[in-house]
Amino acid sequence: MKNIAYIVFALLTYGWGCLPAEEKSDPLRLWYREPATDWMRQALPLGNGYMGIMFFGETHREQIQFSEGSLWSGGPGSHPDYNFGLREGAYQYLPEVRELIRQGRLQEAHELAGKRLTGIINPVGGLSFGDYGAQQTMGDLYVSVSGPGEGIAGYYRELDISSATGRVGYQAGGVSHRRTFFGCYPKNVMVYSFENDSHAGADYTIGITTPHITDHLIFENGILRLRGHVADNRLAFETGISVETDGEPSFAGGILEIRGAGHVLLIHTAATGYSPLHPEYRGNDPALLVESVLDDAGKFSLAELKEIHIEDYRNLFDRVSLQLDGPSHDTLPTDVRLGKYALGNQDRGLEQLYFQYGRYLMISSSRPGTMPMHLQGKWNNSTNPPWAADYHTNINLQMLYWPAEVTNLSECHIPLIDYIGTLVPPGRKAAGTFFDARGWIVNTMNNAWGYTSPGWEFPWGFFPGGAAWLCQHIWEHFMFSRDTAWLKETGWPIMEEAALFWVDYLAEDEEGFLVSTPSYSPEHGGISGGASMDHQIAWDILNNSVQALEILGDDMGKAAKLTGIRDAIMPPRVGSWGQLQEWKEDVDDPESRHRHVSHLFALHPGNQISVTGTPVLADAARVSLEARGDGGTGWSLAWKINFWARLHDGDRAFALLKRLLRPVKGDRGTQYLDGGGSYDNLLCAHPPFQLDGNMGGTAGIAEMLLQSHEGMIHLLPALPAEWKSGRVRGLRARGNFTVDIAWDNGSFSTGTVRGDPGAEVTIRIGESATPYRIPGNGKLELKN
Repeated sequence: MKNIAYIVFALLTYGWGCLPAEEKSDPLRLWYREPATDWMRQALPLGNGYMGIMFFGETHREQIQFSEGSLWSGGPGSHPDYNFGLREGAYQYLPEVRELIRQGRLQEAHELAGKRLTGIINPVGGLSFGDYGAQQTMGDLYVSVSGPGEGIAGYYRELDISSATGRVGYQAGGVSHRRTFFGCYPKNVMVYSFENDSHAGADYTIGITTPHITDHLIFENGILRLRGHVADNRLAFETGISVETDGEPSFAGGILEIRGAGHVLLIHTAATGYSPLHPEYRGNDPALLVESVLDDAGKFSLAELKEIHIEDYRNLFDRVSLQLDGPSHDTLPTDVRLGKYALGNQDRGLEQLYFQYGRYLMISSSRPGTMPMHLQGKWNNSTNPPWAADYHTNINLQMLYWPAEVTNLSECHIPLIDYIGTLVPPGRKAAGTFFDARGWIVNTMNNAWGYTSPGWEFPWGFFPGGAAWLCQHIWEHFMFSRDTAWLKETGWPIMEEAALFWVDYLAEDEEGFLVSTPSYSPEHGGISGGASMDHQIAWDILNNSVQALEILGDDMGKAAKLTGIRDAIMPPRVGSWGQLQEWKEDVDDPESRHRHVSHLFALHPGNQISVTGTPVLADAARVSLEARGDGGTGWSLAWKINFWARLHDGDRAFALLKRLLRPVKGDRGTQYLDGGGSYDNLLCAHPPFQLDGNMGGTAGIAEMLLQSHEGMIHLLPALPAEWKSGRVRGLRARGNFTVDIAWDNGSFSTGTVRGDPGAEVTIRIGESATPYRIPGNGKLELKN
C-alpha cells in the first residue's frame, strides 16, 4: 500500500514536471537554473521548527546540511571553572564606577568597569568564545545517484513557500530525476524523496558525516543512526534516518548503498540530551527520542506525511495574504530577478515574496516546544559560527520575533516566550552578582546555557536592559491576544521581576532624574551616566507593568510606586543639533553612520515617542535618522524601515526596503557599515548571514500597512507612492483584532476589522480617527 501511495504522491507532486520551470508562474516560489555551490548565499532553507536543513540540489550528489536547535558547545561540563560568566563580588565596585562617572572621569570608570564588571569565559581549544560555547551544526547527509555527470537538461531547483516544499528536477541520459523535500512539524521529521523513471532504477549511495565525536554509526531495521557527542561538554546527540525503497540496500564502512531503486524515501529526525533546566541543562535521552519519533512517523505513507505537513503549515501561512498590484517577474530565476530589481526594474511580486518569505522562515524555525530562533534561525553549518549563532539581546533576538504577532503567527512567538521564562533563574544570579539588585537580567550575549552575565569585554558586552526588552515580547503577546488568564499566570510574573531590577538599579542624578549608571549605548560610544536606550527600556517595562497591574486589578499600591519611578526616569532629550540624544550627555556626532540607532527604541519597537503624541521628539528622531543615513548591516536597514514607518514616511521606508533587497555577491566577510542586503537565496546579509534582517524587513512591511501601538488601529499609515493599489488580508492589531485592507490609487478603499462582538475600537484612516463598536457578527466593514 505504501508503494501505491508513493506513486499517487509522485503523480500529484510532479504533474507539472514536463513544464519548463521558467514558463511556470508562481508568485510564492524561489527558483534557480543551477545547483547551489555556496551554503550561505545559494542553498535553500527548510525546517520543521526543531531542525533546519539547507539543500544544494547538485545533480550527482545531493548535500543536505542539518542542524538541531538544542545542540550547543560550551556551558556546564565544558571547562572545570565554568560558572555562567559570574564574577563573584563584582557588585562591590559599582559605587566606585558611579562616582568616577559623576566626577567626569569616564576613561577611568570604563577601565574599572571593564576589569570588575565583565563576565568571565575560559578558553576551550581553538573556539572563539571559549566555554561560553556556540550553536552547533549537527552534520551533513549526502545522497549520491548514479548516472552521467554531463548532458544535464531541464534542471530546476526551487523552494515553494506556499507549501514549504523544496524540489529539484533534471534529466540525465534520458532519465528524469525528481526530489521533494519538506519538514513535518507535527511529526518532528524532515522528509526527503528521491525518484527516477529509469526502468532499471538507479543506484543511490547515502552517507552521513558530523564534525563532532561519533560514538557509533549503524544501519539496522531500515534506520541509519548516528550517535555522538560534542567534544568539550559531552552533550549527547543522535540523528536517525529511516530508509524506505524499492531497491536493494547494503551497508558497509558507514555507507549505505541502494541498487536499482526507482524511489528512495528518507525520514529524518534528530535530538540531543539538552533540557532547558538551570543549572545542569541535561535530562533528555536522544536515542529514545529519535526511536519514538521514527516509530510514529513510520506509520504514515509519504503522501500522508505530506498531507499532515501541508495542513499544519497552511493553517499558519494562509492566514495572511499580500497582493501589490504591478509588475511581477516570477518567471525569472530568483537570482536574476534580484539583480534586475537592483537595476531599477519594478517588481511588486518580489516585494510581496520577501514579505511572505519572512513568515515562511518563522514557521519553519520557531514552533511550540522548540528552541527559539538564534541569529541564523535554525540554519547553521559551523561549529564556530559568527557571533556564536547565539541569542543577542541588544536588538537581534527581539527583531527575529517582530513579525510574530502582527503577521498572525502568534503560536510561533511561544518558543521565545517559553525561553524567556528559563532565563529568570540564571538572570537572578547575574543581577545579584554584578549589581546587588533584585529581579533578573540578560546582557548582550546569551546562550542556551543560561549565560546572562555581562560580556567579557566592554563596551559591547554591557547591556542589562536585555531582560526588560525581552519582556516587551511578553507584553505584546498579551496586547495582541488579550488573554488575561495567560498574563496573570505566565506573563506578569516574568515581567514583574524584570521591572524589579530597574527599581533597584536606577539612581538619582544631580538633576533629580533617575538614570542608568553606568551604561553603554549598545556597541556605540563609551561609558555614560545615562544611555538613552536604557532609560527608554526602563520606562517601557515599568509602563507595561503598571498597565498589567491595572488590568489584573492586583496591588494598586505597587502600581502607584512603579508609576512614580517611571515618571522620574530621565525623559528623551533633544540635543544641540536637533537630534534625539543617544546619551544623557549631549555628545552625539552628526557624522556617525553607526549601524545601531539604539536611542530610537522609544520610537520603535517602543511607543514612548510618536508622530501624533510627541511631535517634537518625533522630529528629533527624524533628525537622528537622517544623520545616520540609509546604509548599514542587513538588520540595521530593517530597523530603519520600521523607524520610518512609525514616522509615517512610507517612501523613505520603501527606499530602505529596496536597499535591503540589494544583491550581495561573493564573500564580503564581516561588514558593519554598508554591507547589508540579500543573498541569492533571499537570506539577509549582515554580512555574513543573519536571519534578523529578514524578520525585521517582514515586520517593516506590515508596519507600513497597519499600526496599532497608539491605542487605535491606523490603516495604511506609511503607504509608499509606488504601492498604488493592493490588498492585504489577515494582519493582526493589538486588542485581538484581525484586519483586511484594500487600497486603490494610493488611497484607502475598503477594509474589514474582525474582533469580539461589542469590542470598542478606534480606526484611523488618513487624518481622521473614528470610534466604532464591533457588530454582533464580529465583522466591522469599512468603505471609503
